[in-house]
Amino acid sequence: MTVRLEVDGHVARVTIDRPERMNAVDADTEAALEAIWQKIGSDDALRCVVLTGAGDRAFSAGADLKSGSGLSGLEYWARQNPNGFGGISLRESLNVPVIARVNGLALGGGMEMVLGCDIVIAADTARFGLPEAKVGRLPLDGGMVALQRLVPRNIAAGLMLTGRMMSATEAAAYGLVNAVVPAERLDAEVDAWAADILACAPLSTKAIKATVRKTAHLSPREARSFQTPELIAALLSEDQDEGVLAFREKRAPVWQGK
Repeated sequence: MTVRLEVDGHVARVTIDRPERMNAVDADTEAALEAIWQKIGSDDALRCVVLTGAGDRAFSAGADLKSGSGLSGLEYWARQNPNGFGGISLRESLNVPVIARVNGLALGGGMEMVLGCDIVIAADTARFGLPEAKVGRLPLDGGMVALQRLVPRNIAAGLMLTGRMMSATEAAAYGLVNAVVPAERLDAEVDAWAADILACAPLSTKAIKATVRKTAHLSPREARSFQTPELIAALLSEDQDEGVLAFREKRAPVWQGK
């Protein structure tokens, strides 16, 4: 098994489990990840996902170049997975918030998977990079199109044109990472963010994620009027009344997800 899925209450934890290959993704791992994202997307009880890599060396080193797909670069690009690397880097159908727990190197497709997450928590030893040009490849699965939308253009271009790595502290300074902590505190920090998500109304978090993901290309006025199923569900929910009532009664809300 190259990917582990563990569910604890409302939280799913997805772990790429190939530490001997620095959690690089081969064809079998890619298929396993896609199946897991589909399973998570169909489970309404899940309200948060944590994505990470096994061990302490790497989140993921990206594509496993030793396994080889047998495709030319052009064939790979033409066949492109609409959901991006690991089934997550460009995925729009998943409305559950995803936290990247970056425990080490996030390179190539590994960094692209980070770009597909909603919140990024990194150990201070983590490093990020898109080194594809160094091996005659391109960051096709989200890197070239997503990174420049999350950090300044020249920072994105500089990383990709040189293949250099960025420290977790630098990534946080550019807004790519939400929090950087010592490695021994990584799990506690991730758990704290997950707990904060669970404290919010589940339909609200789904609506927020859907709006953020689907309206970035629109003007503020257009985005404000953009209707998603998640937005309508949240606005018509019983939970919105429960939230206000709980605030007035000075108690924790009891979310029903409806």
